[in-house]
Amino acid sequence: MIVTSLKNATLKKFPLRKHIKISDYVSTGTMPIRHFNFNFDAKDFDNKFYLQKEWASAYFYALSIFLTYGEELVIETARYHRDFITDPILKQRVSALIGQEALHSKFHNEYNDMLIEHHLPVKLFRFLAEKVFEHTFLKFPQPLKLSMMAGIEHFTAVLAEYMMKHEDHFYYSDDVKSRGLWMWHMLEESEHKDVAYDVYQILSGNYALRISGFAIAFVTILGGVSLGALALPFFRKPSNLVSLSFWKEASTSASLLFGRKNGVFGSTMGHIFDYFRPDFHPNDHDTTAYLNYYKKKLFDPEIGALTPFFVKEFTPAVRAA
Repeated sequence: MIVTSLKNATLKKFPLRKHIKISDYVSTGTMPIRHFNFNFDAKDFDNKFYLQKEWASAYFYALSIFLTYGEELVIETARYHRDFITDPILKQRVSALIGQEALHSKFHNEYNDMLIEHHLPVKLFRFLAEKVFEHTFLKFPQPLKLSMMAGIEHFTAVLAEYMMKHEDHFYYSDDVKSRGLWMWHMLEESEHKDVAYDVYQILSGNYALRISGFAIAFVTILGGVSLGALALPFFRKPSNLVSLSFWKEASTSASLLFGRKNGVFGSTMGHIFDYFRPDFHPNDHDTTAYLNYYKKKLFDPEIGALTPFFVKEFTPAVRAA
């Protein structure tokens, strides 16, 4: 009775739309929850693992710290809204999303603990992120949280597609565990890129609210994380402030991230802002071929790049609503 009343009250806040584009759940592949034992070791860490550029690499370290809080928001929001989903396959996909994001958070936190040994300001950044989320995002009403979740997942899907298309960027370093962590994470972000969006479209479909959540995610990921990345090399090594070699490299790092031709974000702005299209759907950008390629490359029992770290995988059961 309480659950039914809660559902009815919530659905009134989420006006359904007659014309929405969502995934074909039946034909969509399974989303297993994969467990690993990376056993990160500080002696194997390369502080320039991304294309041997310190400032460009710093963005990924800052992202690794802050994304654990974003993933906790996604998990909490997905759990709340799962009860309002009636399609059993979509509900199962939401459960898989929750499981995948929980393990992303777990392994990135282990990775971040290792970063502390390399004098990166993990504790400070965790403190700042915790306060920001505690006093802002976690206080948002559920409809806005759902919209923000869809926006966050769009950004990670764009990043994942870029990185899958630029596989060679991971091979400028011998740090196989950093490489494995990010390649696995990117694969799963692409694997579940439509789930949060489909939940939003089914429970709301409100365009203005969707764009509002996107705007918050945009400012957070490209603003807040970038500011953290800018400061990170100087926390790690204060002498970078007066290092000629560091500043010579800085412009290259900026281009690798924000350059319009090949930058991680600069070259993908069209994809990012495609979210504004009223009939947008994440699967309009088909990554099926990349997913098939990376599943083979990472998880082949004989030669998979992640096979040495792989423990097990589990796929939640489909249950009647």
